[in-house]
Parts: sequence; structure tokens; C-alpha cells
Amino acid sequence: MRVAVVASGAMAEGDARWLDAADLVIAADGGSASLEALGRTPHRLIGDLDSADTAHVTRLDAAGVAIERHPADKEATDTELALRAAIEAGATEIVLLGALGGRRLDHELANLLLLADPRLDAVDARIVRGRTTARVIGDGASLPLEGKPGGIVSLLPIGGDADGVTTEGLRWPLSRATLGFGASRGISNEITTPPASVSLERGRLVVIETTLEGAHSS
Repeated sequence: MRVAVVASGAMAEGDARWLDAADLVIAADGGSASLEALGRTPHRLIGDLDSADTAHVTRLDAAGVAIERHPADKEATDTELALRAAIEAGATEIVLLGALGGRRLDHELANLLLLADPRLDAVDARIVRGRTTARVIGDGASLPLEGKPGGIVSLLPIGGDADGVTTEGLRWPLSRATLGFGASRGISNEITTPPASVSLERGRLVVIETTLEGAHSS
């Protein structure tokens, strides 16, 4: 099942296409306003609703949207609660929209780290904003890259070093390399020969793909 989770950050042009492919759309608090601006209605609204206009929430309730209200004093962000709900609903694919480019750097970083939740290991989970996609892979995993030649790929270890990193189809290849936690060696590689891929033996990697203007199809 494909689930779109919409956080309260700005969505880029074209992001709405992911909503069309979703079986379930979950708004995390203020994400419901972003959907309303697109003329869309979520299936569920989750959060403490401190960023959602009262009249708007009333309209959603009248439209039959399932609303799950949480206290403001809680131990998870609204986005994390919405992701948990997607997992519990049986999602096999999750795309998180509105998670980057907001006013709060702390929330932006937290959203990226949410992709490392072990409960998402069996889920095709990604954050998307415009031409940028972020995914996470862990121990023993291999990930096909989706970009075209000229697309940028950055590999960032989280939670410690990433060992045994091997890439295919990139300008600067890695073969069972170690990417050190806190180092920038994995930034700004480039797809040259699709189908490209990245794998690792131990650790976790945030894999960020950015399609640039002028990147061409093979």
C-alpha cells in the first residue's frame, strides 16, 4: 500500500503527483493546510493541531476525515506520529512531503533522521521535495538509484561509520569503502551509467539524489 504523509513544510512544484499515486494520504498537523491549498483532502489528520486552523479542522471533520488529536506535550513530532500511523496501516511504500525547506532546521534534521527508524527497514520510504529525494539503507542492503546521468548522489553515514560501501555507475566509484561518520567524503558523486546502485555491509546511509537542470536520459 502506498501512503503519502504530508508535513507542514512547503511543497515544491510537482510534489502533488505523489498524492495521485497514494492509496492513503495522512496529514501531519499543518500539512492539512498545504493539502487544502492544492484542493486536496487527506484521509487522516494526525497531530496536536497547534498549526491547524480551527475552522479548517472543522471542515475536515464534516468531510469525514479521521482526526487523531494528540496533546501538545508529547514525545514525538506530529510527523513521526503520522509515519507511525502509516506503518501501522500496513504501508509498503511511504513518501513524506513537506518535510524539507521549512523555517525550523531542527525539524528538518529530525525528519531526515526519521527515515532511519528500524520499523521502516522493510518499507520503501523516502522524503521528496522537488528534484531531491532522500532514502536510508542499512546493514547488508543494496539500493538502486533512480537518477539519470548527471544526477547528483550524496551518501551520508548516520549513527556511526558506514563500512563496505560499494557503488555502481557513479563517477567516483567506491569498493567496500568506509565512509566515516561526520566526514563529507560521500558528498556530490554523479551518476554516469544507469542503472546505478549503492550497497553497504554495515551501518546506515542517507542516500540523497538530486536531479539537476540539464541531467539527461541515457
